[in-house]
Amino acid sequence: MKLGKLFAALAGLALTLGFAGQAPAADAAPIKIGVYLPLTGQNAFGGQLELEGVRLAHKEMPTVLGRPVDLVVVDNKSDKVEAANAVKRLVERDKVVALIGTYGSSLAMAGAEIAEKAKVPGVGTSCTNPLVTQGKKYYFRACFIDPYQGAAAATYARENLGFKKAAVLMDMTNDYAVGLSSFFTKSFKKQGGDVVATLKYSSGDQDFTAQLTELISKDPDIVFMPAYFAEGAIIMKQARELGAKFRLMGADAMDNPDTLKLGGKAAEGFLHTTFPYDPAMPNMSEAAKRFTEAWKAAYPDKETNVNGALGYNTYFLILDAIKRANSAEPQAIAKALAETKDLPTALGLLSINASHDAEMPVGIIEYKDGKREYVGEVTPK
Repeated sequence: MKLGKLFAALAGLALTLGFAGQAPAADAAPIKIGVYLPLTGQNAFGGQLELEGVRLAHKEMPTVLGRPVDLVVVDNKSDKVEAANAVKRLVERDKVVALIGTYGSSLAMAGAEIAEKAKVPGVGTSCTNPLVTQGKKYYFRACFIDPYQGAAAATYARENLGFKKAAVLMDMTNDYAVGLSSFFTKSFKKQGGDVVATLKYSSGDQDFTAQLTELISKDPDIVFMPAYFAEGAIIMKQARELGAKFRLMGADAMDNPDTLKLGGKAAEGFLHTTFPYDPAMPNMSEAAKRFTEAWKAAYPDKETNVNGALGYNTYFLILDAIKRANSAEPQAIAKALAETKDLPTALGLLSINASHDAEMPVGIIEYKDGKREYVGEVTPK
């Protein structure tokens, strides 16, 4: 049999046996999404919650484009080197088409460098440092960044509370505090407010009476202090002991149950920014209700939480991009991620901006009558 006739005969045999149907089978191969989170080490608490959120979302939507989604989970052990190794393994060995991770900005920065070189898109869950996505084509995040949060605090103080005079008390040795303070100041002034003082301290300080005494002399309406909850509680107590009348406001690092325990009565009236989700929030969106109900059903012994919501959102953000791209190719997913606009999520409508960061409302917490209360959201100006 001549060669041409042989190929024709084989082709006919393939059609007869249904081999032509193998192409759809190959198209139905699993889409692999890598997840690298701190499941052990100092950041394990947050990483575990975010993984539970990712798995909850995967349970709700286990397929996309008619193909199953496989999650490949690697523990980055709360270590930068391990985070880089985790991403390297996921993209080189497991051939994932997208990455979820991670909790912790330093871990995300390590992982993002590897993902960028491999041209595989990644989405950070709760890493708020601007450097995570800065200059990256393939890295995104599902949370807002510190400058955005600082501007939101200023907007709430200026527009919602009507305050005209603000002051800042910041830890000058902490990049988180310095960054937030800078953007609060810039935004408050931009909105016509006056920043009457910027005072500093160093991490580990226990006595803030000198700074607080000077702040009292400046008579601001509000003092923005983006501290961590332990030192923040000390500042609140010392301010009240000195008779300060100004309001105190912090950022998401104060969003911890121990803020109220440590601050006690001095926490009354304290405000801080947070991600826009709380199980008791008024006017909860349909997406937030769906997350809340799904979480309670899946984890009846655990309260709903922001980290779980961030993991949940990140999974759906990637699947939404795959659907709009109609492709599971990394470059197509990255392009679609960059074009995300007003995606309904458990944390409100989410859009990705030009620097690949999520833009969403910022939540506000106020301590009233000895309780933590979610009072609403604000969009920064």
